[in-house]
Amino acid sequence: MENLFTAAALCAVGAEKAVSNELRKLADPKNEAPDIKIEESLYGRVRFKTNIRGLYKALIGLRAADRVLLEAAVFKADNFDDLFEGTAATAWERIIPKGMGLKIAKVRSNRSLLKAETSIQAIVHKAAAQRLCDKYKMNRLPEPVMIPRGKDDVKADPVKIAEVRVYIEKDIVSLLVDLSGDPLFKRGYRSEGGAAPLRETTAASLLLLSGWKRKFPLYDPFCGSGTILIEAAMYAWDIAPGLGRRFALEHLLIADSKTEQTVRDKFRGKIDFSRLVRITGSDEDLRSVSIASSNVARLHDIAEGREPQRGIRSLNPDSAGIDLKVLSMKEAAAPFSEAGFLVTNPPYGKRLGDQIKAEEIYREMAGFTLRFPGWKLVLITDHSGFESFFGKKADSCREISNGAVPSCFFQYEFL
Repeated sequence: MENLFTAAALCAVGAEKAVSNELRKLADPKNEAPDIKIEESLYGRVRFKTNIRGLYKALIGLRAADRVLLEAAVFKADNFDDLFEGTAATAWERIIPKGMGLKIAKVRSNRSLLKAETSIQAIVHKAAAQRLCDKYKMNRLPEPVMIPRGKDDVKADPVKIAEVRVYIEKDIVSLLVDLSGDPLFKRGYRSEGGAAPLRETTAASLLLLSGWKRKFPLYDPFCGSGTILIEAAMYAWDIAPGLGRRFALEHLLIADSKTEQTVRDKFRGKIDFSRLVRITGSDEDLRSVSIASSNVARLHDIAEGREPQRGIRSLNPDSAGIDLKVLSMKEAAAPFSEAGFLVTNPPYGKRLGDQIKAEEIYREMAGFTLRFPGWKLVLITDHSGFESFFGKKADSCREISNGAVPSCFFQYEFL
């Protein structure tokens, strides 16, 4: 009988709907029992039931999720004794192999009697380590090996570490093992991100929540290193975001390399560069546009199974439909007669410039109503007063986080 797992896809607060919709699309519709079934949508987290195939599909195919975690155990604990016993009763030896270290990477407690995160971290680590040591007949778990830099003659085998997260909500403890390794926003196409890069998963969330489809033109007048444009192209050409990277899952006992390869092959077979796209980006900074061009070239490397080359590169001639130009936002105008989507991340006034300058830019963006008549405008900014400077109330506004920055997602249906 096939093993079933409970997993959680972590995402930006506000992007839960986008991740839920993605998971539904990743489920095999031909099966009477889909291989991914959503259990519940929580604050920045979507829980789902799946098999090993579904875990690989989520890791490789999710665009808006930051991590995928395996739920090792759920139990009630309103005191430290119950926390220790519940953790020690968890079958860690079915997930974590002998020779692997253990790290409690994050603790979050909300509306619970157990609040001291450092103590929670220490107790969970002690209980899990004790269980693994007992099962593997060891005195202690391996610890990470530091490899000195600049000494080619020193060859150490770094210990792989299983990272565990602890969430406690209303005294219910969830113990989750990270399957991702590096965060999922690390797609591999971006070697340089420019001065204030937008996280890839946040860019994907904007696109998915905006309702943009490849049949519509798309323009980003603050394209920077091209993240929104590239995420749009990946979506349009059906390039799975995780194709160019590896995951922590491969080092765990539940890993299945044959299933992983089958899933990767299926995703790669869906890629279709012949699909028409009309994606345009501009920025007043020449270096940013050069980086965007290089990132598009690296995307092609990944999609075609090559190691992405570093450095500044010219726009790939195969990138038909992606147009990049050095242009001031005040000069940006609709490149097509058909109305489309303006999707952008204007300066926040923190890492780039100052808030007064950012507010001036927001006022100047009002010119879009003349230069992009009938277009939709979708943007993310941490300035909750954007509408007052832009001069028009948004049709919808929701809170969404861009990494650690709480932000607002504004959407205008018609300019």
